[in-house]
Amino acid sequence: MLQVNDCRFEKKVIKKTLETSNLDFNGFLQVVKKEFAVPSHETFVLTTTDRIVVDDIKFDKVKNERTLYLLRAKDQDLPASVNEEVKFVPHYNTLTECGTNEYFTEGQKSLPCALAELVDNALSATAKNTGLREIEIRVMFDRTFGKPAIIVLDNGCGMTSKQLNNWAVYRLSKFTRDNSLFEGEREGYVFPDPVPLSLNSDISFFGVGGKRACFHMGNAVRMISKPVGSPDIHELVLSKEEFQKKEQKKEDVYRGTILNRRPGDFSHITEEERFLRKIISEETGKNSFTVVVITGVSHDHIKYLKEDFDEWTRELAHIYHYYIHGVNGNCKTDISQRSENLPRIDILVTLQASQSPRTINLRQVDDDMQTQYINAATDTFEFRAETMDHGIVEGVLRYHPFLYDRETYPKDPYVKQVPGKDDYNDDDDERESTAINQARGKRDIFECYWNGRLIPYTTISDFDWCQRKRGSNLPPQCYNRFSGVLFTDGKFMVNANKLKFMKLEKQLKTGDTIFTSGNRAQKTSKRANIQKEFTRWLQNCHEKFDKEVRFIGYKETVTRPELETQKKQYPWAVFSSIELDGKRYDTGKTLKFQKTPQILYGSVINFLLYGNHQEDLFATGGEVKIKREPEGLYDEMTKVIPITKIDRTATDESIKKHIESERKKLPEHLKVDWPEGNPLPKNAVLLAGTPLGPLKVEILNGDKAPISSRIHTGGKGPRINLGVLLQVEFNDISENIKVFSITAPYSKNGYWFTKIENLRSLGKYTLTLNAVLNENGATVYGGRELPSYVHVFTIKEGNAERFTVRLSSSQRVGVPFDINLKMEDCYGHPTKPPPQLQPELQCSDLNPRFETTARSENMITIKGVKVTGKLPDYQQTKVIALNFDLKVILPGLKDDTKTVKLTLSPGNPHSLNVESNTDSVENGNPVCFMIEVHDEAGNITAKSKQEVRCQIRGLPSVIKDCSTGKAELVSVPINREILNGEQQILQAKFDMPGQKQVKAITKELVVMPSNRICRMELFCKSKEMLVLRNNENIDWQAGGVLENLFYKLYDEAAREVPITAEIASNIKVTWKRDIDQRDLLMGKLPDLHVSTHVQEKHYYEVSYRDKNVSSCFKIVPCPDEPAQLKSTLTQSTLKLGETLSGHIKLQLVDKYDNVCKKLTPMCAQLFSVEAEGLDKSEIKFKWNERGSSIGVMGIRFLSVSPGPRVICFSYKHFTKQVILQVTPGMPFQLKLVSGPEQPLQVLNCQGIPTPFTVQLCDKWGNPSPDKNLTVEMKPSPETLKLTHVESQPMDSEGKVCFTINNLKGSKGSYILKFKGSLNGKSIPGPSVDLILLPDPNKPVNLSVKYDKHARFPAGGTFPDFSVTVLSEEGSQMKTFKPEDLSMSLWEKGSATQPETDIMPKCGKPIKDEENHCYRFRGEAIPKHAGEYTVEFALQSNKTEDQLRTRINIKVVANEPIKLEPECQLETPVVFHCIDISNRILVENVTLKIMDQHGNPAGQDLNGKVLISMKCPDGEIPRSLPLFKDKNSHVQISLKEGTVNIDVSSTLSVGHLAFVADDDAARVISWHLQGDMDCVITTTTQAAQKLHQKTMGNQQVMPLDSILLHQGSRCRPLPHIKHGRELFKPTGNPVFAKDLLIYPHKESCDPDKLTKVFKNLLGDTILMDDFNSATNYRKEVVEKGIFCPTILTRKGDRVSGRGKFGGKNNRAPSIDQLKVFGAPLPPHYYTLKDQIDALREYQALVEKKEEAEKELNDHKLTTFDEMLQKDTEREKIDKELEEIEKELESVSLRPGKRASGSLESPVILSKRPREKSMDSPERF
Repeated sequence: MLQVNDCRFEKKVIKKTLETSNLDFNGFLQVVKKEFAVPSHETFVLTTTDRIVVDDIKFDKVKNERTLYLLRAKDQDLPASVNEEVKFVPHYNTLTECGTNEYFTEGQKSLPCALAELVDNALSATAKNTGLREIEIRVMFDRTFGKPAIIVLDNGCGMTSKQLNNWAVYRLSKFTRDNSLFEGEREGYVFPDPVPLSLNSDISFFGVGGKRACFHMGNAVRMISKPVGSPDIHELVLSKEEFQKKEQKKEDVYRGTILNRRPGDFSHITEEERFLRKIISEETGKNSFTVVVITGVSHDHIKYLKEDFDEWTRELAHIYHYYIHGVNGNCKTDISQRSENLPRIDILVTLQASQSPRTINLRQVDDDMQTQYINAATDTFEFRAETMDHGIVEGVLRYHPFLYDRETYPKDPYVKQVPGKDDYNDDDDERESTAINQARGKRDIFECYWNGRLIPYTTISDFDWCQRKRGSNLPPQCYNRFSGVLFTDGKFMVNANKLKFMKLEKQLKTGDTIFTSGNRAQKTSKRANIQKEFTRWLQNCHEKFDKEVRFIGYKETVTRPELETQKKQYPWAVFSSIELDGKRYDTGKTLKFQKTPQILYGSVINFLLYGNHQEDLFATGGEVKIKREPEGLYDEMTKVIPITKIDRTATDESIKKHIESERKKLPEHLKVDWPEGNPLPKNAVLLAGTPLGPLKVEILNGDKAPISSRIHTGGKGPRINLGVLLQVEFNDISENIKVFSITAPYSKNGYWFTKIENLRSLGKYTLTLNAVLNENGATVYGGRELPSYVHVFTIKEGNAERFTVRLSSSQRVGVPFDINLKMEDCYGHPTKPPPQLQPELQCSDLNPRFETTARSENMITIKGVKVTGKLPDYQQTKVIALNFDLKVILPGLKDDTKTVKLTLSPGNPHSLNVESNTDSVENGNPVCFMIEVHDEAGNITAKSKQEVRCQIRGLPSVIKDCSTGKAELVSVPINREILNGEQQILQAKFDMPGQKQVKAITKELVVMPSNRICRMELFCKSKEMLVLRNNENIDWQAGGVLENLFYKLYDEAAREVPITAEIASNIKVTWKRDIDQRDLLMGKLPDLHVSTHVQEKHYYEVSYRDKNVSSCFKIVPCPDEPAQLKSTLTQSTLKLGETLSGHIKLQLVDKYDNVCKKLTPMCAQLFSVEAEGLDKSEIKFKWNERGSSIGVMGIRFLSVSPGPRVICFSYKHFTKQVILQVTPGMPFQLKLVSGPEQPLQVLNCQGIPTPFTVQLCDKWGNPSPDKNLTVEMKPSPETLKLTHVESQPMDSEGKVCFTINNLKGSKGSYILKFKGSLNGKSIPGPSVDLILLPDPNKPVNLSVKYDKHARFPAGGTFPDFSVTVLSEEGSQMKTFKPEDLSMSLWEKGSATQPETDIMPKCGKPIKDEENHCYRFRGEAIPKHAGEYTVEFALQSNKTEDQLRTRINIKVVANEPIKLEPECQLETPVVFHCIDISNRILVENVTLKIMDQHGNPAGQDLNGKVLISMKCPDGEIPRSLPLFKDKNSHVQISLKEGTVNIDVSSTLSVGHLAFVADDDAARVISWHLQGDMDCVITTTTQAAQKLHQKTMGNQQVMPLDSILLHQGSRCRPLPHIKHGRELFKPTGNPVFAKDLLIYPHKESCDPDKLTKVFKNLLGDTILMDDFNSATNYRKEVVEKGIFCPTILTRKGDRVSGRGKFGGKNNRAPSIDQLKVFGAPLPPHYYTLKDQIDALREYQALVEKKEEAEKELNDHKLTTFDEMLQKDTEREKIDKELEEIEKELESVSLRPGKRASGSLESPVILSKRPREKSMDSPERF
């Protein structure tokens, strides 16, 4: 049977199983065409899943149970995934070798070995890679990516479907497996060619390691592989769970499927394994690879891999050390780091257990044992061994010397050390002086590697030729100071799990094994020869590398009882001094100690050496006793430290500086913060149980700056950890009780205390915070109290959480009573009730309620509590009271419910129940009622003196006693008025006097009529009969008369009663007193006159027998016809432009002024209005139906002067005039009322004397004042500045005044704009044109004229400088004095102008010179050549800034007069010997032709310089040494005024610059280590010549071949953009090239030097430390900016590609590098300047003494001549006196002062000032 998958179509695969029995290949093709309907013209191929085309020959191999593809072409991509059924029946080796070894028996250390099995497979798979061999281990423990997994990836050759099937077969080794189905394509195993250390990658052997490793780490494995040249991916899954299911179902366990799919297809991946989607998506573009995915990882493995990441990666780095680093291993001093013959192998490990994954390249691991062995060794001994079966072993021994007092043999973390030998602690400081440290201890010498990988559990102790023999002169400890490693090839057998060799030691220690040392080709079995070479090597290592100490000045021998080991307490020799590494250390010297748990500083007390020693001697080890510095910083003041810990590089200055800085680490203060914003105020009062905190405490030093949580004493050793002790004490009257105490360690920038929630007792508390030592809780350290903080607060009762109930248990229904609730907090303290607390009451079968609550200090009183409900009738049950449960609930409290017993009896009277035996009564008879008294709940209640009253209107009240709760009541006879014979209904009211709470009730009674008069009728006999009904309203014309009124009387049965005299006499009317009785007898009433006012209603009544029977009516007067038009105004004033807010009402009225409702809606069109200035466009007339009026709206006046206005309204023949007062409109504009004359012209910086006055007006220009107006004045454009502007507030007329005292700006035209603001609204204002004129009296510029072509020789005289002061208008000013002008001079290189400038004196114009020019004449030029800045300044007013102008000049050298070296030379000392270094007179000396002031002056001179030797002046000539080749002189070429002695015309990179900082010099030199010896030439031609001369061995770089990008020299640091920092970096970033100091500036152009180092260093940055560097790069890259390479002062490098770590990126120590030189200290240049000044001073003093001597000689020779001339002078004086008398009255013009001598100019540091400035001669 064959499974054929039709893959010819896109996005689908058709799968069919076809029969192959009795078919050849052609027959099978016919079946395929038929089953899959293949057209006859279509071409196709049949291939295996490995893309091998099936033909006649291969068909027989695949015809049974195989999977084939039906494709259009061999290389066609699969349209979808295809499952292939495979078998992986175990190989027979499974049975024969399954018990050979147990796998992984070493606990958790088995995981590195298990991972190594998968790395072995990856190394084998990548063995034939021509490029980078990449192996990656991904440990995926982040649940966001799915279930935990371990993934191993490689970029090796991959596996075909057949090879993947073979991998699944257990125990199918490389020697027995077939990797192809077809014989012609099978490849047998071939042993690899020999390579150094057998690094052949041939380490995948047995066919068991991969499966064992996978199922050791997890319970399922997924293999994903793509072979070279195949477009398909093959995927196989093996699962322990799947095996178990198949076994349960009795299926073939070793049968499964291989999924063949296209790259990047992860449609079959479940959500639980979603991490695989990313891995599968990475498949696209890869040529070949293999991925091993292990899932179902156990919890213990996950914990180990997460928590011990450094340990297991170190183990892997140890196993594959030489595959990673090459044959030389990880030697940190080896620049190449690996053999060039091996391809590079990268093993990358990633732990993804959180959002921040950990990633490490095993090449970066530098603490595995082989790295420690290699880098701790000072010399090696190589050897080789060959066994009889031609097995090859290469070996290396490494020597680890003893240094001063310690062994350097590395420690193995997995080997238990000998006690006291390899352990170190602060009390036992590696005291090797007490006994010989055995270094290696009991560990074996040799680790063993097989085919380049470590076999971890096989070590070899030694060989006989490397053991110490009797009589050896070497100390025994030397044989414990070397380690070794053996490298075997595949001829030596290892067990299946590669943990142990089978019999390696036995094979090597047989007599047939041949050992040879080094690379000698000769082989010998004489082990004595190799032993001799080994012993010689060991002797040389001991003598050359082991170091010891010299002890000097024995004092005494003492006992040291502080040592734990008693036998080592005595004897100890005490010495006063030692010599160590060429330096002497004496008692009292302050030293620095390093390589200790902490860096220590202290002064020496003495030196100690164990043993009986009483004289000076050399010894190893030894200790020094010190007193730690500074005092007060350390609790342990004295300490004994091994001598080797002395830092021999520390200077006295640095030690002193450090001790002073350490004093600042002492804690002085505590800073307390409350992170949740709930600080504890001073003397705070808190509720019981209130949480206190949380608190954050910081410890501050004396500068109030936070210090670390530890008292740092330097180094990485133990430190004194500071904590903060928090104590809370209850301040009782008698004692303080400790309530709470806790010590907090340092965490998250401070000491944090959680909330304190157990403060319950009421009273005062004290919160104390004290810095303490975490170790013992001490508050005193180093003899001083640690800082503390004290806070006093009070605890009062807490919030209410429960309550107690107080009430009387006996109560009555409906009778209010009070319930007292006492509030308590959760601790039982009486407390205040919460403000919003509302109680609830519940009682079974009853309804309790209350009126209100009252609150006191700690009580809630429920007032007016009433309990209602139906009780059994006590008259029947004879039970007066019943018991009930009353629940009191306070919602919101923690304990909110209380239940109390309540005894309840019927309540107070609340209601009445009245029953009657009849519903009607004849008028005049009594009625009987049955009455019951009830409480609120309807219970009959009995009470003494309980009475019921019955009230019927018109009848007296009846009161009945109801003390028993029931009674019968009889009323008085009823007498009611009945009209028209109709029945009447009466209301009988029942209540209880004195019982207001009892509601009265009423009962209806029907009263039958009788024959008594009860009704009267009125009517008017006019044209029509008008009946006046009782209480009727009658409309009648105002002012009219109602006549012919009559009346009639009727009884209760509606029968008319005849009028008798008696009846008539009892008739009364209200509108007339005297009535004619005759008319009344006839039934007639007097006439009635109606009122004239319609607003009034008038009441009239006719009555019988004092109103016993009566009838009344009301007359409503009606208006008459209209007589005039009436108007009504809502307001009397109106602003211009505004519309009347209300309306004017117009009405028609009669002659009595009553409104006539004659107006209709149509009448509004007949109204009109007229008035002066009235705007009629918006006027509307609207009819008001309610008032029968016309409303006039839209009244508005425009463009009219304010005042009264008459408005005339017209309607038909009616007219009406209205007067309205018109006022000014709303403020609309500002008008300029007054101001300066136009056009306005003002001088700059002057004011405008005339003020501006503006007026606030309405739209029509009428003044409209408003106090809320604000007015501002602004210039346009704003370059004109207004200063000192004064404004006055608005006056009553609305005017505002502005005065401008000063304007400042440039010349031109401007506009002054006035603008107002009123209640947020802008008010426009006027504008004023202004012309600003320049001020002719204001200086703005200095013009300096001088000879610009003049040459400025050093020490010469400046040409004249002519300075002209220009005013604002450009005119030349002459009003300044010479002393107002100054001239300053300084060298251009200075960053700022020096404090003391050269201030030459300004001279007046001389004759024939322009008087507006001020001149500086004859000033001395500086003696030092260079560029200078000359500044001229004018200070006309002390209150104003100086007016300055600067010019740049270049001072050149004066005439050449001498040839001198660049720097002072030391006196050479030479010897007559062979060593050339002792015969060199001068080296690297440059001589230059200079002027008299030391400036190079011969740049244009070329020639020869003759060098010879002679005796000093005054000495007797003697035999002189000769130069090379026995010449008495040497001739050297002089070029451009410079001659170089013993130095070529070029310099190497390392000589071109100095670096001041040692750390910076180290790392920059290391970064440029390949360029340090490169020689820089000016031209390519010179470089070619040097290259040819050195035969290509010298690096050369010509300047003319260097090209730098424009702008690269001034580029800022990456975190600076447009002059602003994008973030604040730490670590002080600076360009490395900016730290270079160029000592050859005079001989080399600085720009060229900058160009050289810019080319070499680029934009490399230097920072303080590694963390700052990596954080800086991360921040820069996140901003999208390229980050260049970063170096750190600690020696780390982060490349521009982001790579860091490993040996390549770590600088070695400075003594292993060629380093840039350090510049001369600044003090050198200070001394040099002082020496030059002293020499000049000496010359001046000598010149002065010579001048004084000449003066004295001159005085002696001319004394006689002077006496004679004195006589002549006296005579002439007398003549002058007479002349002066004649000239006393004559005014003479003063003469001009001389400007001084031009030959000796004077340079003053400060110009003298004249006493007066008024005299013209002093100008």
